[in-house]
Amino acid sequence: MSNKAIIKTDKAPEAIGTYSQAVKVGTTVYLSGQIPLIPETMELVDSGIEDQIEQVFKNLTAVAEAAGGTLQDMVKLNIFLTDLGNFAKVNEIMAKHFVEPYPARAAIEISALPKGAGVEMDGILEVGSSSSDHFSM
Repeated sequence: MSNKAIIKTDKAPEAIGTYSQAVKVGTTVYLSGQIPLIPETMELVDSGIEDQIEQVFKNLTAVAEAAGGTLQDMVKLNIFLTDLGNFAKVNEIMAKHFVEPYPARAAIEISALPKGAGVEMDGILEVGSSSSDHFSM
């Protein structure tokens, strides 16, 4: 029997494809990529890269909380940018959401993201043990 739990919350954009917002196996949570979609409207934040980065962190936070954790439980963060010139902004905004020890991290420039987003992030959390097969908020 698998101890895989599917994480789902309406406080982050719903999965719009063949994936889950996150999957928890034991105490490890694998977060799917989040782009700057507003959960209530499923529309992209279009007011600039800083607001897009903030929205991605809000979305990641919501999924982490649905899994029983916080961003501080993140051990690995992957950042995808359509312009690596925005990496300094990511660092600046990330500093508002994390305290040391920081997670391991990768930042990659790519040619395009879904819906024309400028940023996408995914990550891995390490949280407390699970007593349920399904989390939902």
